Amino acid sequence: MFTTAMLAVGIVFLAELGDKSQLMALTFALKYRWWVVLSGIAVAAAGVHLISVGVGHFLGSALPTTAIALLAAVIFLAVGVWTLREHAGGAADEPEEEPKLRTRAAPFFVVSSAFLLAELGDRTMFATAALATDYDWLGVWIGSTIGMVAADALAIALGILLGKHLPEHAIGIGSGLLFLYFGALTGLGTVLTAPVAALLALVAPALAGAALLALRRRRAEQPAEPPVRAER
Repeated sequence: MFTTAMLAVGIVFLAELGDKSQLMALTFALKYRWWVVLSGIAVAAAGVHLISVGVGHFLGSALPTTAIALLAAVIFLAVGVWTLREHAGGAADEPEEEPKLRTRAAPFFVVSSAFLLAELGDRTMFATAALATDYDWLGVWIGSTIGMVAADALAIALGILLGKHLPEHAIGIGSGLLFLYFGALTGLGTVLTAPVAALLALVAPALAGAALLALRRRRAEQPAEPPVRAER
């Protein structure tokens, strides 16, 4: 089993390098605490790979991948809009404080559900299912889960590094735009080829960025309200 697990670790780790899951991990790491993101990824990886080694290689073609992809796209778009709304007012509009989301369970469920939906029907799932047909399923499950978590941990480390050198407002805007891109990419990927979907998906964050710039300019052009004088 140990040899099978190490084989699965290597295959999944290499398959995840440069994949959208790493970009998702980096984006989530810019918004939430690293341990929340990593634990959410671990739970999602364990779940999706358990499906793949159990029944994925029998029912893989029957999975409603289009419906799953569309649901994932909606989640990404919703998180993107939510994030941009939090930071639309500008860095100086509100006093800096720890976002309430970071102290609740919501980020964990957002991360785990997003990764679970994104990985269902992904190439990594089918690679894991293929391994499970010839090797011990338990070793494949453990190894594939470790391989995915390890690959995404690299992206989380990069997100932490960027977070230390970028202002929180810029991180919020950037992560919100990335979520919009992932949402558009996931949705368009159900009907278009990957290169075309990747190109057209840029329209969503571009439009959102233009809207944010227009909003900030409008607010900057508004005359400042005179201070209210206290009556004696």
